[in-house]
Amino acid sequence: MSTVQSALTLRGDRKSGQAVRTQNVMAASSIANIVKSSLGPVGLDKMLVDDVGDVTITNDGATILQLLEVEHPAAKVLVELAALQDEEVGDGTTSVVIIAAELLKNADELVKQKIHPTSIISGYRLACKEAVKYIQEHLTYKIEDLGEDCLINAAKTCMSSKLIGADSEFFSKMVVDAATAIKVENKGQVIYPIKAINVLKAHGKSARESLLIKGYALNCTIAAQQMPRVINNAKIACLDFSLQKVKMKMGVQLLVSDVDQLDQMRDREMDITKERINKILATGANVILTTGGIDDLCLKYFVEAGAMAVRRCKKQDLKRIAKATGASFITSLANVEGEETFDASFLGEATEVAQERISDDELIFIKGTKARTAASIILRGPNDFYCDEMERSVHDALCVVKRVMESKSVVVGGGCVEAALSIYLENFATSLSSREQLAIADFAKSLLVIPKTLSVNAAKDSADLVAKLRAYHNSSQTKKEHAGLKNCGLDLVEGAVRDNKKAGVFEPAISKVKSLKFATEAAITILRIDDMIKLMPEKGEEKSYQQALARGEL
Repeated sequence: MSTVQSALTLRGDRKSGQAVRTQNVMAASSIANIVKSSLGPVGLDKMLVDDVGDVTITNDGATILQLLEVEHPAAKVLVELAALQDEEVGDGTTSVVIIAAELLKNADELVKQKIHPTSIISGYRLACKEAVKYIQEHLTYKIEDLGEDCLINAAKTCMSSKLIGADSEFFSKMVVDAATAIKVENKGQVIYPIKAINVLKAHGKSARESLLIKGYALNCTIAAQQMPRVINNAKIACLDFSLQKVKMKMGVQLLVSDVDQLDQMRDREMDITKERINKILATGANVILTTGGIDDLCLKYFVEAGAMAVRRCKKQDLKRIAKATGASFITSLANVEGEETFDASFLGEATEVAQERISDDELIFIKGTKARTAASIILRGPNDFYCDEMERSVHDALCVVKRVMESKSVVVGGGCVEAALSIYLENFATSLSSREQLAIADFAKSLLVIPKTLSVNAAKDSADLVAKLRAYHNSSQTKKEHAGLKNCGLDLVEGAVRDNKKAGVFEPAISKVKSLKFATEAAITILRIDDMIKLMPEKGEEKSYQQALARGEL
């Protein structure tokens, strides 16, 4: 053992046992404390300034943690956890980090009381499993029973904590309309690909003057002013190459002995692109979108044909347009035989392509796409920070609406689920006679951090409110005549407990289930660590220019 120890002490330091566990819990808690105050409808925003001086003002847990350059390995687990929740669900990123940190804190206390981490881990796993089961059996509501309003309410609940919370009525309707516009049926399953919704930002006017457009909005303009601004019954070609004068590849040389041949070469260079353009136009294409550039020389051919050409489009935008219109995204005109061809089947169709002016910018709208419906949201706001935060808020709300419509189930928000689970798991823990009892009781206690943080952020008395909330939920689970109290949650404006189902505070059930699972897994991952070996970076031999020259290495 001594040899291993000495080998390790040569190039690194080692911490083990309680020291490393406490250090990890401290790191997790400090990450949670950063985002804690941004939870809930009255949460506060964070201003983050990076090394270049770019400012981001946000309330979104995942964005805050991604912009922090976290060094500690255990804290990185929580940053990745928030990113995972953002990717999977889109909402609940702050609460998942807070729950994970609280689970770790309570687990650390149990370890100090000489309870083995393995017992705590198995207790946490069991508690998580029971909690998910209880949510699905007792706390979820189907959309069919609640009516279509619950979609708007779920979007409102998501936006209530964001910058656009004041206009949540307006934006929630817009988000639900946008999500329903892009509904796609795939093998009997209905999916809502929210990536098909293009969110653009434009300065000026107020947030309430944001628009929803049925169709795809492209943040580009026509390449030449002589081109038509509106084309009906558009045949759209999506190209991923430049339509410019052909230049010789690097390293290719042509030796010419005759001056006439030089002119022929130049003419041929121009003709190659002309032939390509004619092949595309011959199929009946009247809207050409390309990711590359188009020469002034080549623009002439499009203007003469009365076609609309748009250059320097984003690749991502073109792929979405190709999907929506049924076009093929063409990277080269070469076919299997090595000849250049362009087939009419590569074209997509739309009823109208038009260039319109929005604020100071000209945008191209593609309306009535053939293969799939598309929608675009144009956000208006006073400055960059506001528009960026609006975009993040709208994205979160779109994710929430998508999850609700796909899973067809919601739960009541405002700390209701956490309080109900806390009471249920406490009673469940007392029914066990094994070592996991204490871990499950602590899991139940940890969940209360959400209603506590919500009430603290709202400047209310958290001890009083959480005690009332627990009393209501305990009564609903023990007395049959009080079963209706299971929908009780916090009203953070009045500082009281109310029926949040009637108040229309809803969240996607999948959001709660996933955040519990993810938080438990992250806590278990960090809790399993009892040894940390950190290697020192190797110091290479510093070589100077003179030494290298003397050795003849240069």
